[in-house]
Amino acid sequence: YVCLLQPLKMHCKSCALVTSSGHLLGSKQGDRIDETECVIRMNDAPTRGYGQDVGNKTSLRVIAHSSIQRILRNRNELLNMSHGAVFIFWGPSSYMRRDGKGLVYNNLQLMNQILPQLKAYMISRHKMLQFDDLFKRETGKDRKISNTWLSTGWFTMTIALELCDRINVYGMVPPDFCRDPNHLSVPYHYYEPLGPDECTMYISHERGRKGSHHRFITEKRVFENWARTFNIHFFQPDWKPEPLTVNHAEIKAAV
Repeated sequence: YVCLLQPLKMHCKSCALVTSSGHLLGSKQGDRIDETECVIRMNDAPTRGYGQDVGNKTSLRVIAHSSIQRILRNRNELLNMSHGAVFIFWGPSSYMRRDGKGLVYNNLQLMNQILPQLKAYMISRHKMLQFDDLFKRETGKDRKISNTWLSTGWFTMTIALELCDRINVYGMVPPDFCRDPNHLSVPYHYYEPLGPDECTMYISHERGRKGSHHRFITEKRVFENWARTFNIHFFQPDWKPEPLTVNHAEIKAAV
């Protein structure tokens, strides 16, 4: 990450990674989330009015270039109320330029003038390339060739792995959730109850071929796999990755 000045130095023994999913509505997980040492949120997901379900505390917020204008519009709540919180912005390298043409960098400078105490960072071009390489390594797919935009969830989970010893994820469904014909229908964002259905959004992005799409389900398969190795736990809905089955007959045949 590149702050306007320096790299981020942050470490947490335990983190609550709070998604923006409608699965959090009515969950009453707020107190449990706020008891965690560090609470990580995404984009412009609000806490005011939803504290009982999503908590009120924010330690770190990971924000996409496409959410910057909404962050500026809601700055009284999202910036002023997040006392001491760190903000990490990501976007295409062209948005990060420092020659007056970089949208993200220009907006960060503007925020710095409005709120000089703000701890704002942006992900460097070098780090963005590392995220692309990680996606290819974990999925076998080239991000650009497959017309994929990595989601804010991808950046947030990867950053959390670097900063946190334990990650409790709230509101993330397992990768096969939407395949179940009886799956619970919830809004994509808890703060947009009349917005699109979560599974409809996931499936349309996963299947989309023209134009760039998020691969939400592919990313969840990666997160499921990481949870077999790293200290990652899923709540609301509560689920655990199934252990990988080993076909001993196939192994013997290979030997």
